[in-house]
Amino acid sequence: MKTGIGGVCPQCLQVGKPIDTGTVKSLLARSLIEVTAAHYSFCATATCSVVYFAVETDHTFTTADVREAVYQKAPNDPAVFVCYCFRHTVGQIDAAIQQGIAQRVVTAITAGIQAGCCACDVRNPQGTCCLGNVRARFQNGFAAN
Repeated sequence: MKTGIGGVCPQCLQVGKPIDTGTVKSLLARSLIEVTAAHYSFCATATCSVVYFAVETDHTFTTADVREAVYQKAPNDPAVFVCYCFRHTVGQIDAAIQQGIAQRVVTAITAGIQAGCCACDVRNPQGTCCLGNVRARFQNGFAAN
């Protein structure tokens, strides 16, 4: 289930992005019996440990409950994936920026998407295409810490 409007995260009180329940199920490292028939939202606030929350209740899943580290929660961790389908980490992307080869990464990801090899809806914790995050990181010129 996916709603048109995100709910408010019960921890940080920021509006979340509606997310498909299938994405939540695919990324949880917990028993799926815990996923209720609620509408879920994704919390992208870096300082908040909540990743998914039920809009209708205070039911949440945190960074400790998901299979992958979440880029939005740890945007400066060199080991965290920015692109989950093609496995590009923050460190790799920052190195590409420093080497002046950022466009090669974008081109490779775009080619993979066009070849039908992505599954961002179930591999990316935010449930949408990773390419926007990759492009934003390049445009902002982040450098590895």
